[in-house]
Amino acid sequence: MPQDSPARYGMTIGLKDDMVDEYLRLHASVWPDVDAMIGECNIRNMSIFIHELPDGHHYLFMYLEYIGDDFDADMQKMAADPMTQKWWKETEPCQQPLPNRKAGELWAQMKEVVHHW
Repeated sequence: MPQDSPARYGMTIGLKDDMVDEYLRLHASVWPDVDAMIGECNIRNMSIFIHELPDGHHYLFMYLEYIGDDFDADMQKMAADPMTQKWWKETEPCQQPLPNRKAGELWAQMKEVVHHW
């Protein structure tokens, strides 16, 4: 794998069953300023997937590639952005954080097990 390849992140979170339609509606047209901030924070190739388990509960999986030098600083920059804060006020009520996530995490970061290049 090339040395200059991006850092890959996988994250997961629950989705409140009664908020699935709202979450999908919001993400059908992400606000342009929010989308731009994601890019300004050195995130590329980001995707969010949804899955319903047999028990009827929904979960989201996010994959992203980070091309910057300081992930924590870029995430702080994103969190400080007023438009992103407004977006999160719309999306966070839809989400159900996992009980075993680390302190300070909304989306639980996952450990990469395998990567096929």
